[in-house]
Amino acid sequence: MNNIVSMLSLPPKLRALLRLMRPRQWIKNAFVLAPLLFAGEFLHIGSVVNALGAVVLFCMASSAVYIVNDWRDVERDRQHPLKSKTRPLASGDVSQRAALRLLIVLGVLVSLGGLVMPKVGLVILTYVVINLTYTFWLKHEPVLDIFTIASGFVLRVYAGGMALDVPVSGWMFVTTLCLALYLASVKRRQELLQSGIDGRKVLEKYSVVLVERYAEMSATGALIFYSLFIMSEKPSMIMTIPVVLFGLFRYWYVVDMLEGGESPTDALFSDRQLQLVVIIWVSMCTWLLMVN
Repeated sequence: MNNIVSMLSLPPKLRALLRLMRPRQWIKNAFVLAPLLFAGEFLHIGSVVNALGAVVLFCMASSAVYIVNDWRDVERDRQHPLKSKTRPLASGDVSQRAALRLLIVLGVLVSLGGLVMPKVGLVILTYVVINLTYTFWLKHEPVLDIFTIASGFVLRVYAGGMALDVPVSGWMFVTTLCLALYLASVKRRQELLQSGIDGRKVLEKYSVVLVERYAEMSATGALIFYSLFIMSEKPSMIMTIPVVLFGLFRYWYVVDMLEGGESPTDALFSDRQLQLVVIIWVSMCTWLLMVN
């Protein structure tokens, strides 16, 4: 995504503002579409439009949160060997005044979207409040920081359900939570290994062994709950379980052997097998839900 941004025929300042919004991270908002898929609503145009509208709102809201986070950490990022060059505020590619203007625009757009989709807007408001709390406090609290990161994925799924006015099953909730805890734990593991305790203050309170246990427990839970969900409510989709299992194995391989995983999006964009797993899983789910 960053390569695409760099190739766009935009003035340098606009490209820098776009990078500030971290479009690469928008892939996380695909979780909003989970209820659209599992509720079988993807065959209805109105449902697709509503779900995509929720995705767009989450993209803008998450970008706003990233801007606040970068603003908060700008001085620290300027001392970081990588972030001082890649973060637009830290590198000076975007001024703080320009970042504030963009933040206001995003806030207005999200607020207007919330008026059109009030239930989704309420979920997004919850997401923003939790993430602002994370930026100013919870990111320094061990365990709470991991659960806060994971809550963002769960809220994305709930926003998708609210957009379609369909209930989000308990199975989907706990599976999403476990998967998100797995990704967040792996992220902390890689930060410890690659940056040490200098990467973030909270890393002083973790060890590699501890976060590995968190990751293993969460991955096991995600697989078990997903399997129970499929076998109890969607038995025709049982063949998707091996695909999910392979995806978990492959992600751990990318993390451990290829030294990826500090950012789940980086791991996904850098590994073709992971990309293929996602495509196969979505294709299988879509087909099996259509024919049954």
